[in-house]
Amino acid sequence: MKSLLLVTSAIAAFAAAPALAQDGPVGSVGLSYSNSEIEVGGLDAESDSFAVDGVVAVDAFSGWTATFAGAIDHNDDLDETSVAGTAHLTRMTGSDLRLGGFVGAADIGDETAWTVGAEAQKYLAGSTLTGFLAYTTADDLDVDALTLGADAAFYPMANLRLNAGVSYSDLDAGGLNADLWTYGAGAEYQISDTPFSVVAVSAHSDVEDVTIDTWTVGLRYS
Repeated sequence: MKSLLLVTSAIAAFAAAPALAQDGPVGSVGLSYSNSEIEVGGLDAESDSFAVDGVVAVDAFSGWTATFAGAIDHNDDLDETSVAGTAHLTRMTGSDLRLGGFVGAADIGDETAWTVGAEAQKYLAGSTLTGFLAYTTADDLDVDALTLGADAAFYPMANLRLNAGVSYSDLDAGGLNADLWTYGAGAEYQISDTPFSVVAVSAHSDVEDVTIDTWTVGLRYS
């Protein structure tokens, strides 16, 4: 179970990163509360956690943008704190397509999961499409995962963003192979004439006989 939660957390750390900024420097910081319901073979468990996260994007060199994101999460029920972070390097190709790559790490307890991947973002009128391919490994737990994911964000109003995403991971844990699916949807509403926005996210992960349902609410300052 700990191996599953570690890899799921590592995948979430980069899959849920804010949209890549076109111009820097820009940044934001957020505070959130999450509730997770875990079902294993018909048995249920529930946990609550609080997180602080931040992201900053800066112009790097020759048209490249560097984006750094990090989060600290504390689980009350397990009395455990985790730290995760990613670094992205991307560049616009043409007027509406951004390409690049990223590296990330998620630390839970004494174990660390590392991630490396490639990503693409397509800008359309009133929407943004994002796709990524990533490899995650945690040597101490003998866990590896290859993940393919996509997200679509829509802007029905200037201060409202709606998004939905899905990712699939080919998970190898101690020689056992399993399919990990994660689905999510969210919304962010910027309060008029303020730098604050409210965020709500719902996510579902499914692997073998384990399901994890999580909902998150938060406040962000940009």
